[in-house]
Amino acid sequence: MPQMTNQFRNIQFALALVAGGLSLSACATRDYVDEQIATVNSRIDAVDGRTRDAGQRADAAAAAAQAAAADASASSQRLDQMTPRLDSLEQRSMRRQPRN
Repeated sequence: MPQMTNQFRNIQFALALVAGGLSLSACATRDYVDEQIATVNSRIDAVDGRTRDAGQRADAAAAAAQAAAADASASSQRLDQMTPRLDSLEQRSMRRQPRN
């Protein structure tokens, strides 16, 4: 029996040692937490800045695309206005007899 109680004491000691180690390793200081939060916040700020820049570039590209679409529409209207005139000139030139 004395050997059994010795093993039991060893097991108790090992459990106490493990529990003590776990309880000490789980604590974080306020400064450590503040430091980690500051690091994460700086990364968030950097991503936010890049996102804002990308949004501004996208807005500028959308404005340029709208301007190009307006120019294309205006060009198409001018072409539509010129088509009857060109057809008329073409028909007149076909009616004329060639000069020898």
